[in-house]
Amino acid sequence: MSVLVGKPAPDFTARAVMADNSIEEKFNLKSYLKGSIGVLFFYPLDFTFVCPSEIIAFDNRLSEFTSRKAKVIGVSVDSHFTHIAWKNTEINKGGIGQVKFPLVADLNKQIAADYDVLLNNEIAFRGTFLIDQDFTVRHQVVNDLPLGRNIDEALRMVDALTFFQQNGEVCPAGWNKGDKGMKANAAGVASYLKDNAKKL
Repeated sequence: MSVLVGKPAPDFTARAVMADNSIEEKFNLKSYLKGSIGVLFFYPLDFTFVCPSEIIAFDNRLSEFTSRKAKVIGVSVDSHFTHIAWKNTEINKGGIGQVKFPLVADLNKQIAADYDVLLNNEIAFRGTFLIDQDFTVRHQVVNDLPLGRNIDEALRMVDALTFFQQNGEVCPAGWNKGDKGMKANAAGVASYLKDNAKKL
């Protein structure tokens, strides 16, 4: 498994189903992000089991990502036709409804391969990648197929990146938006641990 953190995000151009169900024939990741923070996530297949819960959870929090100037993009090895069919299937019948972020069709599996989440040349693991405004990967987490991801953790990582960018302080264990950061020097560590070690 490749570690992409600290490296340029692999760019791609592929078909995608957009929020309004239009088909973007040449959806390009870098152009779409245009200097925004990106949360790119892979899931195994449409019309499966854990996947709709994750996609709906992303969609339920989309306004929170948007308020943080972060864009969410989903990717699977399904076709754009299957993506649309799944969006047009009612949630209470196993569909995902009209989710409001792009779903990319990775039919040739090249995108999953480039992000090193392709399993047995068939489907993708549940990979999530945080991409900063300079198109650098700053965080990645990859779950096995049975293990649904925590979307609130993806939000927390957007907050942590933004806090670091705005304040120049690092985010200690368990940091959440509104918490104090830590100055990245010996005095900063000592000061933070003096007040917070027992809470960790």
